[in-house]
Amino acid sequence: MIFPVLSVALGGALGASARFLVGVQLARPGFPVAVLGVNVLGSFLMGLLVVWLGQRGLTQWQPFLLTGLLGGFTTFSAFSLETVTLIERGQMGAAMLYVALSVGLSVGALALGVVMMRGLSA
Repeated sequence: MIFPVLSVALGGALGASARFLVGVQLARPGFPVAVLGVNVLGSFLMGLLVVWLGQRGLTQWQPFLLTGLLGGFTTFSAFSLETVTLIERGQMGAAMLYVALSVGLSVGALALGVVMMRGLSA
């Protein structure tokens, strides 16, 4: 169990570092183009890799590449994979609910955290 954890940790460090570097290079005032770009690219790479690794029986690389590297690069890729998996299983309602809850609750939770912390510091 220790090797997969170390594999995820190493991949996560590399992915987060890559996200930081992309953010520095693509930082633009007014619109989060770097975050959008990372999310789209990470989701695309997740789609490619999940099929490629599965077809070749290389699933032992999933912790490092999918959970670690791409998860560190963008957690949106994991969200996208879970959504497509639900759709492919024919669970369209569950997929739509998952998207709505994930986006709505996550944005709402962030806003609540901001409001709470601003209230504490006021």
